[in-house]
Amino acid sequence: MDTDEFIAGITAAAGKQPVSLLQYLYHIQYEYSYIPPRAIDRLAETLSLTPAHIRGVIGFYTFLHEQPRGHYDILISDSITDHMLGSRELTEQLCGRLGVTLAVPREDGRVTVTTTSCTGMCDQGPAMLVNGLAITRLDNKRIDSIAELIESDTPVEKWPGEFFQVTDNIRRSDILLDNSEEDDDSDGAALNALLEHGADTVLEQITASGLRGCGGAGFSTGSKWRLCRDSEADQRYVVCNADEGEPGTFKDRILLQSYADRVFEGMTLCGGVIGADRGLLYLRGEYRYLRDDLAAILQQRRDRGLLGKNILGQEGFDFDIDIHMGAGAYICGEESSLLESLEGKRGIPRIRPPYPVSHGYLGKPTVINNVETFAHATLIARHGADWFNSIGTDKSKGTKLLSISGDCDRPGIYEYPFGTSVRQILEDCGAKDVQAVQVAGAAGSTIPADEFDRCIAFEDIATGGSFMVFDQTRNMLDMVQNFAHFFVHESCGFCTPCRVGGSLLSDLVDKLCRGDASRYDIDEMSAIASLMKSASHCGLGTTAPKPVLDMIDKFAQVYQAKLKHSEYEPAFDLDAALQDARDITGRDDAGAHINKDTV
Repeated sequence: MDTDEFIAGITAAAGKQPVSLLQYLYHIQYEYSYIPPRAIDRLAETLSLTPAHIRGVIGFYTFLHEQPRGHYDILISDSITDHMLGSRELTEQLCGRLGVTLAVPREDGRVTVTTTSCTGMCDQGPAMLVNGLAITRLDNKRIDSIAELIESDTPVEKWPGEFFQVTDNIRRSDILLDNSEEDDDSDGAALNALLEHGADTVLEQITASGLRGCGGAGFSTGSKWRLCRDSEADQRYVVCNADEGEPGTFKDRILLQSYADRVFEGMTLCGGVIGADRGLLYLRGEYRYLRDDLAAILQQRRDRGLLGKNILGQEGFDFDIDIHMGAGAYICGEESSLLESLEGKRGIPRIRPPYPVSHGYLGKPTVINNVETFAHATLIARHGADWFNSIGTDKSKGTKLLSISGDCDRPGIYEYPFGTSVRQILEDCGAKDVQAVQVAGAAGSTIPADEFDRCIAFEDIATGGSFMVFDQTRNMLDMVQNFAHFFVHESCGFCTPCRVGGSLLSDLVDKLCRGDASRYDIDEMSAIASLMKSASHCGLGTTAPKPVLDMIDKFAQVYQAKLKHSEYEPAFDLDAALQDARDITGRDDAGAHINKDTV
């Protein structure tokens, strides 16, 4: 389609709003495999923005590009659990079959192969995205088939359907994943409870239940809703954070794939309680395959009178939900970055206060909760506070969904009452001879074997839901190195402690993995990590050093085995830097080398 015609169509459909810039760019990317210069100019004219502003937004998001990516744009998951399943070897196999260099478009413009951060498919990896669609359970045979399909120029929509199957893998369910007829989410029971008992009563029930935000921070859901409702404004918003980019986390994927009505009902319930008439689902770009199905469910809810004007016949109860696609930015899981992204900007975290409950989306009071929290709210409105808070611990009520992956026989989704021990979880998932568990993803805690009797709870081990298992055959430095590189890649670059500190920390971890580090370097890691924790602008920078610090504090034997005995070893290898000169002169004798021991 002609670029001008395509731009005119997508901008007219959304009202030519600058706030929709990211969504326009998302559609252009998947239409052309990149953002053409002409598209940037037309968007600038239509939205009264500068081309430099638009290019700044494109450059911020991993899934947007100014250069063509090819007819097939392949991103292979670079998460540590995919590495453990052989993703690096499979990547080499695919590049070899296609004759491409990683991250470099092939000369004929047909294909690009590169890596991306966790795709949210850790229970059925290794995984990849092809033109934004997920392919799971990669193996040698499947890689060969994909190469053949690309070389024969077979359209992605004609690839074998089993390639794109994403299963739920629910291994243990409790109150939230109950699929009984009593909890059929298509009948609007929670909304009927709202209309029958009133917003004040429902808010009291949410508060009394003890429900806390399930993204990891654990703020009281009832308090958040009340603060937003009590903020003076002519407009309020409800935002569902479905940007679960934390490595090893995929629980929201299951809720959106099989329990979307429960999530949307919770958002609508919140809208009715706080007086909002619009909701936004921020869906991570890796879950593009869910978009059409979610849009269809929203339309079904409108047709049943559960969304739109005068919901369930109640005059003035108006609420509707739009889907907003992310474009590959881990930082946008942080709520203020998410708001910036929703407004069509780079996802740079905001300075707080003020908080979203008073100054959120478009400067208006906004409730931001994650997928799991809204699903729980639906059930609490149906069954009451006592039903919910009878489960869990004194400080952590209800249940928690865990995304379990790594070295275990049964990876998948497990729902547990808060207070369940790590040891019990490992036994249930079939983990054996376990060395450590990484809880809450790259930004979480590394739990060694002598801490397996600790519990999943806000007062003990808090988690957004990631639970990665490493047995005794694994080198824990591989995990630390993977996470260190991840945080360098995902830093928004706004503040120096995170931008520079993260790179320095990653370089030191690489040095340790090469066997070139000394005790001095370990001390430097601790010093840099302390600075990042105290001075970074947002939670990414403050939590990025955690895997390194946990290694130093809890796995001394791992890094000590790698240390050199010298007081100091430079990270820069002077002898290696002279290799080009040796190649040019054709020399490789002893005199052409620098002996590091005598420098």
